[in-house]
Amino acid sequence: MSPLRILPLLLASLFAVQADAADAPRRKSGLWEIKTQMPGMPSQGPMQMCVDQASDNVMQERAKEKVNCPVMDVSRGAGKMTIHAVCKHEGVTSTSDSVITGDFDSAYRNDMVIRYEPPQHGMKEMKMVQEARWLGPCKAGQKPGDVIMPGMQKFNMQEMMNDPQVREMMKRQQKQ
Repeated sequence: MSPLRILPLLLASLFAVQADAADAPRRKSGLWEIKTQMPGMPSQGPMQMCVDQASDNVMQERAKEKVNCPVMDVSRGAGKMTIHAVCKHEGVTSTSDSVITGDFDSAYRNDMVIRYEPPQHGMKEMKMVQEARWLGPCKAGQKPGDVIMPGMQKFNMQEMMNDPQVREMMKRQQKQ
């Protein structure tokens, strides 16, 4: 499967924490392993992503460009953040509820439910669990934004997000 074909799922998992809350904590710089589980969808296995503060900032800015969220309720507790968001984009209202536990220095878990009105691609609701753990510094030759998917060569998310062909494809998919 090419990076372009998995982009919508990949973006959903990468932005799950950051798109929900403008004040979401930033991940510790280095190499993160991220496992995403969605009922009814086959697991692709864990991906790895090299991040730094600048790459997380770029991802968050890109996420903000795509959504209008008139409701954003964030509550924080010891080792836990709960987020309720209602967002609108091109005639679709999505209501998401997330519970994020852990820290962003060694590991975190995000349990998320998103409901769509009207349903998107036949889905009224999507559930996702994302578990991430810090593996250490990025490997030699890696740069922030590099993503390694199971069974695939690496690609750089920041470069993909800036590629005019990818941006056009994302616009087309949002209109479907």
